[in-house]
Amino acid sequence: MEKTQMLNYIKQVLKNMPSDWLSLTTHRLDIYDEKLAKVEFLQGFEKLAENNNAEKSALSELPTAYDYIRLGHPLSSVLEWTIAQLLNINAESVVSFSSRTAPVLAILRKNFIEGKNTRIIHVNQLPKSFDAELIHRVYGYQFETQQVGSIQEIQDFAGTTIFVTEQEISESLELPSTVDFLISMDDKLGSILIVNGHDNKRYISEIQHVRRRETIAMTPDDCFLALEKLSENGADHSKVRNRVADQNAVEKCIQEITATDNKPLIGSSGLSVQYAIMMGLVDHALETYPGKDIKFIVPPNCYGGTNDQARRVAACNDRIEIVDLLVDRENNMVQSIDTVLEAVASQDAVPYIIVEIPTNPRVEVPDLGNLRSVLRKSRTTSQGTASVAPVFILDQTFCPNVRFLGEEDILSGINAISYVSGSKFPSGGKCTAGYCVANQQAAHLMGKIETHLKLCDNEATDLQMELLAQQLPSMNERIEAAYQYTREFINFIQQTLPEAKINFVSEELAKQGFTPSVFSLDLPTKGGTDEEREAYKRALNLKLINSMIKEIPEESKYCVSYGQLKGCYWTIPATSTQGTTKEGDKDYIARVALSANMDLERHKKVFAQFAASI
Repeated sequence: MEKTQMLNYIKQVLKNMPSDWLSLTTHRLDIYDEKLAKVEFLQGFEKLAENNNAEKSALSELPTAYDYIRLGHPLSSVLEWTIAQLLNINAESVVSFSSRTAPVLAILRKNFIEGKNTRIIHVNQLPKSFDAELIHRVYGYQFETQQVGSIQEIQDFAGTTIFVTEQEISESLELPSTVDFLISMDDKLGSILIVNGHDNKRYISEIQHVRRRETIAMTPDDCFLALEKLSENGADHSKVRNRVADQNAVEKCIQEITATDNKPLIGSSGLSVQYAIMMGLVDHALETYPGKDIKFIVPPNCYGGTNDQARRVAACNDRIEIVDLLVDRENNMVQSIDTVLEAVASQDAVPYIIVEIPTNPRVEVPDLGNLRSVLRKSRTTSQGTASVAPVFILDQTFCPNVRFLGEEDILSGINAISYVSGSKFPSGGKCTAGYCVANQQAAHLMGKIETHLKLCDNEATDLQMELLAQQLPSMNERIEAAYQYTREFINFIQQTLPEAKINFVSEELAKQGFTPSVFSLDLPTKGGTDEEREAYKRALNLKLINSMIKEIPEESKYCVSYGQLKGCYWTIPATSTQGTTKEGDKDYIARVALSANMDLERHKKVFAQFAASI
């Protein structure tokens, strides 16, 4: 396509695009094929471009691009495709980031694993947050930096050359063979990474995986602005936001919700925050406990992003090991923590525990009194000396309203940090931003965590902060209302299909404040062998979900999210949130999430029809 024609087409796309392209944070699994991901979206988009078809109805029918805002979305895909068209390269060689430093770290990680030399060349100064000494010391990545007058001065190098620039990407950009990767950084929008040359294409999947696990793609709002610039649309839809006021409001709200006085940290996503926590704690351990091994204690079947990220951190440091923590089904979280902490103490290692309460997807809550006792228990090493006290890192995304960290709460006196994925209840599904906060005992760790959040340039964007400021004040009320709908729906299912097994909190736990709006459902099965029974149950899961989507398409979605402002979401964890979890630890059950804004009576009616059909 001729470039002027292509840019004119992009102008029409920006004018007519579906509103979901800007506002949707989670994908619909019913129109998503993970193996094809962005490829399938762009194949459809290119056909529309060839026919100069920018009708909203045609754009709305395109398959889901990637799987999350975090990994990518329609507008990031369109932005990358547009840049690729301008430069006459494949779209897969263009990757957008909300962070300016994460693409550099992605390449450094790949070269660290392969033992390959890296140099970072720049004309102007590197971002202030890019601390070379810290990256060398904590991440272990080795590289050299060099300042030049222009890209033409770059000489051959026995390794990988990354050229970092603040220059906007345009049609006139020419990359010499001495540059393997170009990263164009923008203070407001993030960065665009260009993969130069066929030999470097093998980096692409690793770069995208870093974007999936440790940061996010350039946000829809910022992609929209970048596309407007590229297409010279003339219109400027950027908005002046009061970040200081919004951030102050968000921090105050989080402190009130969590009953803490310490400054919360707000990142671009839940996993961005989790990565800052992990690397901040690694930094603290290297400094405070030199020579000691570090153990991240993680449930093997917890959210796949947590599991995968933890193992990726461990893969880059021989002193870090992942220890499996068995927490649900026939296992007791408290007993498992006690057993693991005894073993870690005997080795004189540094224990960091990451758990979800309630657990995902079984929605189980441990005995909190016993949990407190086990975490406060004094332990000794095999040499008889006092062991390092654990840090308890709590993912309370399912129940962000429960107070764990206050001076009168269950985790007082324990090194405890809690974090929440903001794409759920905090923002009502309007953005991905997440946050973390520490209790008094762990407050001294937050400085290190903040350092690494900034190093990775993973702080929440201005728009994300604005959305949290708007939505957080009503979060607890929405949680309570959604819980009431969920409890009513569960009671109906139990009456209608008593053979089904439902995983949800008890009435007693609900009185203690555990009021999630998500539950898992083990449908009744039949068959002569375990294999037949499992196959029947899996097929029944899909039949139920498909029934709901077909009969109530405006409300029921095959989607991994919850905590949204409206609708009902259905998924099978084994094929969505547990995507990178080991097969034996996956849960092939139905997970259901409700909001307080939905037609509950209609959902009951459809479920009753489904139950009558089996």
